[in-house]
Amino acid sequence: MKKIGILFGQENTFPQAFVDRINKKAVKNISAEFVIIDKVIQGEALGYDVIVDRISQDVPFYRATLKNAAISGTAVINNPFWWSADEKFFNNALAVKIGVPVPKTVLLPSRDMPENTSGNSFRNLEYPLDWEGIFNYVGFPAYMKPYDGGGWRDVYKLHDPEDFFDKFNQTRQLVMMLQEEIIFDDYFRCYCVGGQHVRIMQYEPRNPHHLRYEHGKAPAAKKILSQVKEYVLKLNQYLGYDMNTVEFAIRDGVPYAIDFCNPAPDADLASVGEENFEWIVETMATYAINRAKAHKSGQDNLTWGQYIKSASAKTSLIPALTPQEAPKTSSLKTKTSSE
Repeated sequence: MKKIGILFGQENTFPQAFVDRINKKAVKNISAEFVIIDKVIQGEALGYDVIVDRISQDVPFYRATLKNAAISGTAVINNPFWWSADEKFFNNALAVKIGVPVPKTVLLPSRDMPENTSGNSFRNLEYPLDWEGIFNYVGFPAYMKPYDGGGWRDVYKLHDPEDFFDKFNQTRQLVMMLQEEIIFDDYFRCYCVGGQHVRIMQYEPRNPHHLRYEHGKAPAAKKILSQVKEYVLKLNQYLGYDMNTVEFAIRDGVPYAIDFCNPAPDADLASVGEENFEWIVETMATYAINRAKAHKSGQDNLTWGQYIKSASAKTSLIPALTPQEAPKTSSLKTKTSSE
């Protein structure tokens, strides 16, 4: 019997629905359950062929546990090694290299020195920074947010240099990004599963959290939706995430990728709505079952993105996948939540 487990924290609706959906399918020799951990021994698996990770970003013990499971052959969704290495500023740099539009963004050192460092730790950092050059590049209004953060924690909207320095002085030891504001005509949040299946959801980030998927606008033009889907697939194929969301702000008909480092995206029924919830539960259940079927004991069963594959082969990044590298088009329908 092959076992699929889900590791989660405070969320309630998705984990139970995910387990129930897999077990309801009654696929021969495959079952699903909540992950149970009573001890973690080096080099020993936890007894699961597949684990869906929804919480290790907040619990370092779980992240280390999943790496140990992965090296023992478990297919962990998402790859805990890549998730540990990735962050939002790198995401933007990768997007630039593969031709996906992103806001102008710069990386900022922390306002306060990290613990156990001194001035000598920063001999290679020129200070003050070239603030004039930075502000001329990004422009105002702008946003400042943690380079590796999630959600809207410690996110500031800035109107001018004076406003920037006032907010920057409040960021303590956080490493921040300063990012151009995209004044958008439309906005989408997109699920991507397995680098193939895409769900485009109209989204309004300025609404209260529970109302963000109640967009109220007419569906976007097919040309824009097609471009959004292409970018979602390209980003996730290069990053190698099994489950992720990508957010796009549409300005003058151009989709700008705003946030695409969300390997444990919101999948709560109350916030995403019934249609989107049904899609993510069904798609993830089917994907996890397929990963369990393909699981090979004692081997690497992780997903590795095109960026890592290119680097390991000592080849340069290319602007797009070749037809041979691109996965088959999803058979699942891609549509907006208003359809």
